[in-house]
Amino acid sequence: MKAENHAGRMRSVLRWIGLASCLVTCSVAASFDVVVYGGTAGGAAAAIAAAREGRSVALVEPGRHIGGMISGGLGRTDMDRQQNVIGGISREFFERVGKVYGEPVSWLFEPHVAEQILTEWLKEAHVHVFFDQQLTSIIKSGTRIVGLNTENGTTFDGNVFIDCTYEGDLMKQAGVSYSIGREARAQYAESLAGRQEILPGPHQLRAAVSPYGPDHQLLPFITRQEDVVPTGQGDGHVQSYCFRICVTDDPSNRLPIPQPAGYDPKRYGLVLNYLAALGDSARLSDFLGISRLPHNKTDINSGGAVSTNAPSLSWSYPEAGYEDRRRIRNEHLTWAQGLLYFLAHDPGVPERIRHEMLPWGLAKDEFLDTGHWPHQLYVRDARRMLGEYVLTQHDLQERRRKYDSIGMGGYNIDIREVQWIAHTVYRFPKIEDEVLMEGYLSMPVEPYEIPYRALLPRQDESSNLLVAACISSSAVAYASFRMEPQYMIAGHAAGVAASLAIEKKVPVHLIEIPELQRRLQAQKQILHLE
Repeated sequence: MKAENHAGRMRSVLRWIGLASCLVTCSVAASFDVVVYGGTAGGAAAAIAAAREGRSVALVEPGRHIGGMISGGLGRTDMDRQQNVIGGISREFFERVGKVYGEPVSWLFEPHVAEQILTEWLKEAHVHVFFDQQLTSIIKSGTRIVGLNTENGTTFDGNVFIDCTYEGDLMKQAGVSYSIGREARAQYAESLAGRQEILPGPHQLRAAVSPYGPDHQLLPFITRQEDVVPTGQGDGHVQSYCFRICVTDDPSNRLPIPQPAGYDPKRYGLVLNYLAALGDSARLSDFLGISRLPHNKTDINSGGAVSTNAPSLSWSYPEAGYEDRRRIRNEHLTWAQGLLYFLAHDPGVPERIRHEMLPWGLAKDEFLDTGHWPHQLYVRDARRMLGEYVLTQHDLQERRRKYDSIGMGGYNIDIREVQWIAHTVYRFPKIEDEVLMEGYLSMPVEPYEIPYRALLPRQDESSNLLVAACISSSAVAYASFRMEPQYMIAGHAAGVAASLAIEKKVPVHLIEIPELQRRLQAQKQILHLE
């Protein structure tokens, strides 16, 4: 496309290309009613909801895939204890999945099926999707965002903008207040906040394990005890990240797991130390949480204290630049790739575990453009907005009803490993160091209502922005909200709210809540659990 093309003509072209990748390299502009940044599942829900309201919608994705984690390996839906509060577009997604597998609704699905469903759905809703559009800056007039600029020179103008990224990149560019990592217990009077007690549990090491390698140096990702804050204090650390891995044991669809580039078995010294400590009780499930998906595939999650999670490697990710994020992403990926290869081939791994691991291989029909490995890093939490209302532990346990409810949550407060600590233990007559896992917490909660205010920045910071992923919440509350069905619930509400703000010509803060709720309920969103 030539630079001399008229911007007006380009705007017309962009409106009609439908689902396509915009590979523009010149400076062009495209105008829409609603601009959604972030092609996550929540972003897709927001875009579809706004388009169904009759709005012209751009879904602007910095990468090349739609769906975020649900098309990136998380095929075992986080729906435990919350199926009865999943409604609206979120529920419709799982019903569309069910049609693929001949069921009324399905909570288990293959990654490519999720992406195909969302792709076709966006096309059906006439949402304009643009790939490879990495945000670089925004244009702002007072408290209003006028447009967002992307790395390849495209400007997306809009009336209302919705940030559906896992990282909150648009809200940061907009000058919105936010927080990262664990706060102290005193900040919101939350009993579960801050650095956790080191307690036994399903994600603690099952035996005393040395934190040192043969060279007597700390093994990768382990924190020294003197660098750990006291219990209950905030440290700004985020949960560990990982890749949710889809492999198969179907010989007709299986590729061998290759040795990754730069593979160094010494990187897995902690695995060897743990195997030695466990002895005959060691099993593959100590290292991998394998859930079955349709067609003999898996969703592998971090399954224990030493697994696909890489504690502490995530801490710098939220504020990192794009290049550093790519590096951190690749470090997580090579950790996971090497772990699977190590468990299948290293002579230090017991033969029975290697024998159990060897039948698994990469699925030929998944992740075709990324070497059959997932394209999405599991960013469990990053930035969190500090907006009109900060959702806290109290809203999940005591103050569960909200006058401005736009949907419901119900997943447990699920905090994954934050750090491995080289902890000094006194065992008479010796003093020894061993690895202890800190941070894991799983606390069931009853269904609670998500307030519209938690999607709103402070009005004096941004008046036409909604945030549907990095909502305004404490770290504890976000640990329950951060599930894909709830991202879609919030995205659905944000899409309808954006349309309502355009219709009434008011800031997103001043829409009529009863009218928003009426529209959401008509679209089968569940706002209250009677």
